Amino acid sequence: MEIEQGDILICTVDKIVGTTVFVDIDGTEKKGTIILSEISAGRIRNLRDYVVPKKTIVCKVLRVMKDYIELSLRRVKEKEKKEILEKSKTEKSYGGILKSILKDKSEGIINKIKKEHQLSEFLEMSKSNSSELKKFTGEEDAIKIIEILKKHKSKNIQVKKQIKLTSNDPDGLKLIKKILMKKGEDIRYLAAGNYSLQIDGNDIKKATQKMKEIIESIELATKKENVEFSYN
Repeated sequence: MEIEQGDILICTVDKIVGTTVFVDIDGTEKKGTIILSEISAGRIRNLRDYVVPKKTIVCKVLRVMKDYIELSLRRVKEKEKKEILEKSKTEKSYGGILKSILKDKSEGIINKIKKEHQLSEFLEMSKSNSSELKKFTGEEDAIKIIEILKKHKSKNIQVKKQIKLTSNDPDGLKLIKKILMKKGEDIRYLAAGNYSLQIDGNDIKKATQKMKEIIESIELATKKENVEFSYN
């Protein structure tokens, strides 16, 4: 899992040393820290009113350092917190489907899938084309998984891209805002010309197609306005 500035992550409090909180970032082997001023706005009388060891919290990435990640608790909006907790719940649900079929093999296979895909997106796409799933699980188990998936109600599918727009024009910022405002989607500013674009839905094909159309539309608009554009 590659962590970038602006990401919203689920963490587990490891320990508190003085006024610094140390956390484990869920789903990774990486560590994070939160300084007192990033716990909550305003004066904090008792740090443990907000964080205690083993507590699950949702944090925003401020900086990615070599050995640890600098995080903020107070900069996470309630909507963002709700979204990522719901996404985590969805991922666990899909993981449970694999575990029910793959048993002892499940952990290794899930980890391999997650290196290349988001689990829920991958399994939803496998409903219509199971060839990739078969490579991970074998044909017999793949058939069983697909049968369960087709009965499983999909929801809260998210397709995300990080886009970068820059311009040397004196009115470059206005041009970029003009391009993005026309899209009407969930576009969030991250830092230094980087934006997060997210499509929500319950159909992975439709969400993916919509993302493709928006990316193509932004690319066309940036060419007309002479704005540099890239995405990943």
